Amino acid sequence: MPKINSDYYLPENINNRTPSPTLGKDEFLKILMVQLQNQDPLSPMDDREFISQMATFSSLEQMMQMTKSIDTLVSNQLMSPVIQYSHMIGKEVTYYEFDAETGQKLGEKSSIVVAVTQKEGWAILKLENGEEVYADAVTQVKDPIVKEESE
Repeated sequence: MPKINSDYYLPENINNRTPSPTLGKDEFLKILMVQLQNQDPLSPMDDREFISQMATFSSLEQMMQMTKSIDTLVSNQLMSPVIQYSHMIGKEVTYYEFDAETGQKLGEKSSIVVAVTQKEGWAILKLENGEEVYADAVTQVKDPIVKEESE
């Protein structure tokens, strides 16, 4: 009786393959191609089933593209408010001044942004006049007017 070579079935000789929990488009196409290659020539795959699988593949690809777009959107939303509003340093901003007790609008004020900080996820503009305003309270942003020296 021939002896069985144990090299073929010992655990240390088996490739350690880690299965993937996700099925990507490459894997889907491989499965579809193997399915087409191994179909019975006397009873080929039904047209409807093939079209259904292609539609599934198309949906999978669209969902992957949508996931990438959503990831990009989320990463842009998570950008630090300091970085988002840093371009305002050196700009003149206009904002409304409110009475601290009554909350009534007192009028507009303008000042130049000297720094940007954040508090609880909100951007706060530190102004040249010593005040601090939330970035969303700004009503206008413009380049400061340079005062020319008279001769």
